[in-house]
Amino acid sequence: MGRVSQAQAEENRRRVVETASRLFREQGTHVSVADLMKASGLTHGGFYKQFASKEALIDEATAHAFDELTRLRNDGLEQHAGQRDAAQQELIDTYLSIKHRDSAADGCPAAALAGDMAREPGDREARRVYTEGVSAFAEWLATEGGQDGITRLCTMVGALVLARATKGSPLSEEILTTARAALTETN
Repeated sequence: MGRVSQAQAEENRRRVVETASRLFREQGTHVSVADLMKASGLTHGGFYKQFASKEALIDEATAHAFDELTRLRNDGLEQHAGQRDAAQQELIDTYLSIKHRDSAADGCPAAALAGDMAREPGDREARRVYTEGVSAFAEWLATEGGQDGITRLCTMVGALVLARATKGSPLSEEILTTARAALTETN
């Protein structure tokens, strides 16, 4: 089989990063390279032509996930004509929804990757990207003139993680509802 064009190689790399971003959020970073490549529709052998290591892919996939989150926040701000409070409230409502609870692959990387990132060495690029992403998300959630962005983010992430862990019980929905109400009261 011949070599792929540079454009095809770039497309393949993009597909692997997007697939990894979703799978890592859904299943954790322990997903095997073989499973990742299969999910991407590519062969296992092609992985090392694109990435120096699985760790390099984790770095890129983490950055990709936080880039998606940033686009989502910016889209919400645009939809609300720059009204930050309204955009924040819509994001909180969406974040603490059953749909988001049940869609880890497309969901928040702060919640989905927390356990994996806690096990990463502090000098890893993925850990740096994760930390910057969490910081930016907390900053975006802060109310005007407020320093409550971290509190709001911790409430949201904690509620989502607990709701996912208790899915299938009435407690799961109660966690989402209670956290959403608490964040609405502080708005």
